[in-house]
Amino acid sequence: MVENARWDSSLSFILAMIGASVGLGNIWRFSYVLYSNGGGSFFIPYLIAIAIMGIPFLILEYGIGFSFKDSFTNIFKRINPKFEFISWIIILIIFTIGIYYVVIIGWDLAYLFSSFTFSWGNDPALYFTKTIGGNSNLSNPISFLIPTTLCVVFVWFLTWLISHKNLNDGIAKFSKIAIPLLFVMMTGIIIYALTLPGAYIGIETLIKPDWNMLLNINVWLAAFSQILFSLSMGQAIVVTLASYLPEDSKLIDNIFIVVISNSLFEIFTAFGVFSILGYMSFNSGIPMIQIISEGTGLIFVVFPNIFNIMGL
Repeated sequence: MVENARWDSSLSFILAMIGASVGLGNIWRFSYVLYSNGGGSFFIPYLIAIAIMGIPFLILEYGIGFSFKDSFTNIFKRINPKFEFISWIIILIIFTIGIYYVVIIGWDLAYLFSSFTFSWGNDPALYFTKTIGGNSNLSNPISFLIPTTLCVVFVWFLTWLISHKNLNDGIAKFSKIAIPLLFVMMTGIIIYALTLPGAYIGIETLIKPDWNMLLNINVWLAAFSQILFSLSMGQAIVVTLASYLPEDSKLIDNIFIVVISNSLFEIFTAFGVFSILGYMSFNSGIPMIQIISEGTGLIFVVFPNIFNIMGL
């Protein structure tokens, strides 16, 4: 940790934390988790998970980082020297997850370039698997396609470049640009999706409650897993970013801003995604259950379709 490095404002820290929370778990994971775990009834375990795990654990992680103001491994060592090896295990796990994330961000970048010419055509699902090299369950990681590989290399370079700048010239500056831009873009896309004919079909499918699912322990595990995943808890991220907070920071206020932003974003996005799926069902006559797919494939097929419709 760089001595005396501090966030230049609370906004910088909040945007960085929102950036660490809002992402893949919100955009392509939450929609399917909500749909497949009871629809509207899932909000009960979801809100309970936020109340009894999300907020308390974030307070703990914020507090640890804020109090010790040291690197993640040194914090564990200062708490108890015997715990230092645990911190290195966590870092190794996060690095492994980072490899997985960078590949998906590489797919995103490939789609960004493809969006200028609508290269995916009328069959985004085929384009995703054959041209991008994607797979809805990531079971084919050894396919190398030159455009996608170059995008992944570029993402690694950009990650290195941002992380090697000082705190406020790197992460803070990037967050101030990327996070508001993400929210503006997603808001525009989702509002448009909600106006599509058949959008109501998707929304009704998404939120139709199945109260019997509340008796299923797996639904509750899914809710707690979603909160753990989307708020980036237990991954060294929160502790590390909080370690750069100045002494007059309002920890609890920041936590509530991050949690509320994260939840609103993923719920809002789920409504948009299923509005598009509802339109696809309405337009093709294919039942929703046949259109809905799990995981990454859901988003890499749905969003190109909405761009085709918007004609952007």
